[in-house]
Parts: sequence; C-alpha cells; structure tokens
Amino acid sequence: MGALCSIIKFENLQELKRLCHWGPIIALGVIAICSTMAMIDAVLWYWPLDTTGGSVNFIMLINWTVMILYNYFNAMFIGPGYVPLGWKPEKSQDCMYLQYCKVCQSYKAPRSHHCRKCNRCVMKMDHHCPWINNCCGHQNHASFTLFLLLAPLGCIHASFIFVMTMYTQLYNRISFGWSSVKIDMSAAKRDPLPIVPFGLSAFAASLFALGLALGTTIAVGMLFIIQMKVILRNKTSIESWIEDKAKDRIQYYQTGEIFIFPYDMRSKWKNFKQIEQLKQKADKRVRSVRYQAIEDYNGACCPVTKGVKTFFTTPCTEEPRIALRKGDLILATRGLKHWMYGDKFLDSTTDDGMRVRGWFPRKCVEKCLYDSETDQPLDGEKKNR
Repeated sequence: MGALCSIIKFENLQELKRLCHWGPIIALGVIAICSTMAMIDAVLWYWPLDTTGGSVNFIMLINWTVMILYNYFNAMFIGPGYVPLGWKPEKSQDCMYLQYCKVCQSYKAPRSHHCRKCNRCVMKMDHHCPWINNCCGHQNHASFTLFLLLAPLGCIHASFIFVMTMYTQLYNRISFGWSSVKIDMSAAKRDPLPIVPFGLSAFAASLFALGLALGTTIAVGMLFIIQMKVILRNKTSIESWIEDKAKDRIQYYQTGEIFIFPYDMRSKWKNFKQIEQLKQKADKRVRSVRYQAIEDYNGACCPVTKGVKTFFTTPCTEEPRIALRKGDLILATRGLKHWMYGDKFLDSTTDDGMRVRGWFPRKCVEKCLYDSETDQPLDGEKKNR
C-alpha cells in the first residue's frame, strides 16, 4: 500500500513538473495578464453592480477565463493516451502491417507515433505542443482544440474592453500623475469617480495587455484554423504531412500509384494495406547518405566555435542536437544550409544497432566516399532553406 502511494505521489510530481517549462509559463502568463487587466478595466468602463449589462459583461469575462484554463489544463494533464509498453496485436499475422518501436519494445498501434519528447508511443498523435508541454493525441485532442477556439474568443472580448476603457477614460478625465496637469477632453465629469485610479501606469498596462490579446487572437486563431482543416478531413497534422510525403515519393519514383488516405470516411479499411509509413521508412533509408564526423561537437544548441553562420542559423525547433566525436558515423536524412539532421550509430559495427537522432553542424562532418546507402545526393537539401 505504501509503495502504491509512493508511485501515485511520484506520478503527480511528474505531472506538476510539466508546468516548469517555458511553454506553460508563457501561456499562463499571457492568460493571467489579459484576464487580470480585463477585469480591472471592466470595472472602470462598465461597473458591473449598477446595470444588468455590466454584470453580464463581467460574468462573461470570468466565464472565458474559467473555460480557457479548464481546457488548457485538461489538455496538459489528461495527456494524449499512450500505447501500452510491450503491446502487440492479438493476431500475430497483423504484425507485418505495423511498425515496431525499439524504445517502447512494442508494436505501434494504427495512427500512433513515437514522441521523442515524451519517450512513448502516442495514440493518434497530432503533434507535441510546447505550449502545453505535452503531446496532443487521442484523449486530449478535443480539449486542445476547444482551448484554441476559446482563447481567441476570450481575447477578442478582452480587447474590446481594453479599447473602450482607454477611450472612455481619456475622453472623460485622466490624470497622468502630475498634480498641476490635467487632461480634460469633456466638460462632463464622471460621477461617481472611478474606484481604481486610471493613470499613466494603468494606461500603459492596458495598452500592453491589448497587444498581447491581439497577438494571441491572430496566432492562436491561425492554429485553430489549421487544426480544423485536418480534423474535418479526419486527419492529424502528422498524417497530413505523411500524405504530402506520399505524393512526393510517388512523383519522385514515378510509380503511378494513387494514394488514398485510409481513414477518410469515404474509403474502405482495405486501403490501410498500402502501409504508407512503412514505404516512407524504406524510402528514407534509400535516400539517406552516410557521413563521418571530422570535428568534435558538444551538442550545444547555438555553438560558438563552429562559425557565425552556424551560430545564427541554428534550426528553430525543439528537436534535439546530437554530440559528435571525431570518427562517429552518421546517417543523414535531411539538411539545411549549415545544419544536418540524421542518426548517429552508437554501434559502428552494424547498421541495425541503436542510434541517436538529432541535428548537428554541417561543417563537423564529411560524406563517406563510396560508403553511402545509395551514393545519391542528400534529398531534401534542395527543398529546405
């Protein structure tokens, strides 16, 4: 019983650690600033205890905040749902249609993918979201989508309050803190006087909160539109990317195949026999090029010693960097102008050994002559920056 309690406490502690990340800190900070300033400004602009409209306005503002936080924390703490460790299908013959995850020591269920951040296979994985510091998948996709919808709506309401408060306060009477200077743009005096003084600092805070609200409306609103596009086609973001790669593969090899997304409600389950992900895995191995490290690299995100261009063009992604030592073998799968992405062989004696995947500076490696998987140029370089 004591061991069970310890496990539960440990899991709860691990969940709370999700908050200690730049994504949740920034997201919750924006929510706190916009909500707090909107409530203060609502009191100045439309006093809730005097009129029914003021009361409705204030209650709606609180309601937006509660619903946004409720769906945000649901998306963060409920999690996406993981494939059980060691899972395999009931029928052994079905294994030939599934990928095997060496990390989880289990087969990947249909529509699941392994997340390197969570270090687990996620059911119906859409993407790993840094703002909730968790994956978006089968169990929390609905809460995440509702958060993307409610956040812009709440920010639009807050923006309206900020604009109206600044307008009415400037129009009626405002003191910027100087005892001898008053800006009186109207002969009408406000009666009663505002409970919360609206001075220069309050004006600056409202203007800052307005900027945050408008920025959030645009950024999160765009994410919501992107999510709805894939949801209405019964896809995830990863599956949409896989479909694009499938069309690219078919065009590259001129196979004449017709790719049909197997989970489209208009198609049949037998379309799943195409196993597009397995084909793309094989295609990646064919197009990969073997490199060897000629310089040491400590795995820093922005290495100072590898040149100014390498420092300032570091990939803007949370994907890991891999440390290199001279002589290491790397199988590169894609690249930018000054960076490359691939797998480092932990056991150089075999290609089937364990690998570590991540980014590394291009100047630290050179191509192995006559020792690549296909001796073809690295596909993907011409498609990136």
